[in-house]
Amino acid sequence: MERLKNLLYDGINENLYQIILSNPQNRERAEKIKIRPVMVKDKLLFQETIYAGTKVFHENFSKEDLITRLLENFRYHFKQGELENKELKGTVLVSKKGTVTVKVKKNTMSGKEIDLSHNRAKNYILEEGKPAPFLVELGVQNKDGKVVKAKYDKFKQINRYLEFIRDILPILPKDRTVNIIDFGCGKSYLTFAMYYYLKILNQYDIRVIGLDLKEDVILKCNALAEKLGYDGALKFIRGDIAAFEGDCRPDMVVTLHACDTATDHALEKAVKWGAKVILSVPCCQHEINKQIDCQELEPILKYGILKERISALITDGIRANLLERMGYDTQILEFIDMEHTPKNLLIRAVKQEKGVSHKGTQEDGNRGQSDSIGGLLEFLHTEQTLNKLLSDKNGTE
Repeated sequence: MERLKNLLYDGINENLYQIILSNPQNRERAEKIKIRPVMVKDKLLFQETIYAGTKVFHENFSKEDLITRLLENFRYHFKQGELENKELKGTVLVSKKGTVTVKVKKNTMSGKEIDLSHNRAKNYILEEGKPAPFLVELGVQNKDGKVVKAKYDKFKQINRYLEFIRDILPILPKDRTVNIIDFGCGKSYLTFAMYYYLKILNQYDIRVIGLDLKEDVILKCNALAEKLGYDGALKFIRGDIAAFEGDCRPDMVVTLHACDTATDHALEKAVKWGAKVILSVPCCQHEINKQIDCQELEPILKYGILKERISALITDGIRANLLERMGYDTQILEFIDMEHTPKNLLIRAVKQEKGVSHKGTQEDGNRGQSDSIGGLLEFLHTEQTLNKLLSDKNGTE
């Protein structure tokens, strides 16, 4: 527990973004706990928010009291935790036998502001009541900036997506054009949002290409880009992800809801190009679901909905590990709440400098992750497209 205490003492201060406790031993007591700093009467405290079913409870603690409470929670109630402040990120895992594993690494995405207000109102990046031209044209806002009731979930999704982009702003170059490719852009709500946020609000010199298979979608998106005056740096083309080559090396690759193995082809291309940032929201992971054959898991796999969810989680876990193996600092983050969509996980990967990573030498890390992924796939009697693509690329198994 000593490493856990050190993490809490080092990480809990005015630079704390948040702490999240998850994977509870008893969901009736609490499903999740979130902690953030607050300023109350000029005194720094830490607000604990407990989620228990449909109920939410708040309480403020001093640093010492919070640490005592967290240690108790990890000892008796929760098996997983994440801590993030401006300097570091820490993860905590508690095994069935009570063994505590703590991993700490430098925070490479520390551009967020810290809100210390006690009764915090939701501050969206794109504000309600302030019309954004693309949101008006897409029917999310009216001309006065009021969010259309039927589109409020989309409005929240767009803002959540922009929060992920805000985090990686320090990584994007400002002294040249930033090239971005959006694979499987679809109706392009998020593509237009990304362009508006980076180009209009933050004055980045960007060039964005949206790629999709549907000709009618591409025509509509290009027409809207032209109407908004974005067409000089935002264009949409029809094409297949696996066959796309492009005419530049992108700094950022986005793949939102690219279906099944199309996500794998997009990720492989991003790695091949050496993209600085990858943002991926996977969709419809059928590949492992069709193949998985594991006698030990049969009591769970016999239920179709559980098999589908487990297959999706395994797929995304493998993808994240493979990106780490290729030199990316990788996170799996909650995109939007489950009440809005089951496709709520986002993989965010940031290219690290070559050399020694937080997991040891790059060579040792690659070998260990390759072996563990291969063992997992053998255990499940499956193959996985991104693993095969990257193995073929490196001439390894």
